[in-house]
Amino acid sequence: MTLSMRPYSDADLPVLQDTFARWIAEAGRCGYDHVGELPHRIYENLRGRRPVGSLVHLWEDASRIVGLAVNLRFGSAFDVFAAPCLRGSPAELRMLRAAYESTAAAMDPAEPYVLTDLFDCDTTRIGLLEQLGFERFRTWDHVNDRDLGLPLPSPALPEGFRVRSARLEDADRLAVTRNHSFEEDWTGEQYRSEVMDKPGYDPAREIVAEAPDGRIAAFAVYWVDELNGVGHFEPVGTHRDFQRRGLGRAVMLEAMRRMRDLGLSTVTVNHNAENTAAHALYASLGFVRTHETYGFRAPVGRAGRG
Repeated sequence: MTLSMRPYSDADLPVLQDTFARWIAEAGRCGYDHVGELPHRIYENLRGRRPVGSLVHLWEDASRIVGLAVNLRFGSAFDVFAAPCLRGSPAELRMLRAAYESTAAAMDPAEPYVLTDLFDCDTTRIGLLEQLGFERFRTWDHVNDRDLGLPLPSPALPEGFRVRSARLEDADRLAVTRNHSFEEDWTGEQYRSEVMDKPGYDPAREIVAEAPDGRIAAFAVYWVDELNGVGHFEPVGTHRDFQRRGLGRAVMLEAMRRMRDLGLSTVTVNHNAENTAAHALYASLGFVRTHETYGFRAPVGRAGRG
């Protein structure tokens, strides 16, 4: 099989998501994350800091997409996903090496390591990374599932609050809430242009809790994989001025009701393994940990010599 790598463009996303859904249907989730993670990682994580095609690369054979690399996530990390037919092959190793080298070349020279992560069950990827000199250094995320067939309690809101879908004109307020939830530095213009106006995003799937004064108090973006019957949350946040009032719970319950009405059977959410508040919220909603992801790292200076 002859493979070539090319820059990703916005027009590729629908085909890429359909391809991912088919890979998951064929091989299971172990080597792949939800299709909703694709626009989240490509647009919200990279945030337009560089042209998207310079950091996101597609691998193709003569007729189809067989791999994806997202480079420079969080300034020093990459993701690589390969078609089931290429798992464990020299082609997958080639994709990993290329992403390692691309990320190392683009990142801040002061950063000592290139990072990546994988599911705890993905022994195939572990073996390939070790060939390139990567070592495990942490448990990164907890991966949680919930059966949407289980009862869903009704959201309980403080007086004067309401839950609704986002609107494009909410961009300024959504940027503020993200900044107060995650200590980020979005502007409304940037959130509108780099997330809301990008392919894959639908304001109907960003559920918000609006405070009586009009501020966005909490939000949850949900994604849909119809082929596999699975929904996914990414991201979920609550403005620090409104925490511990049940608002994150309320927006997630509304989103899960909508996912159930679409006929989805399962919903997933990931969180940093050290985030005890997120763990408590998701556990209270019936989510159960099914996997962990492990962080792997290799020295920047070794890139190109793996």
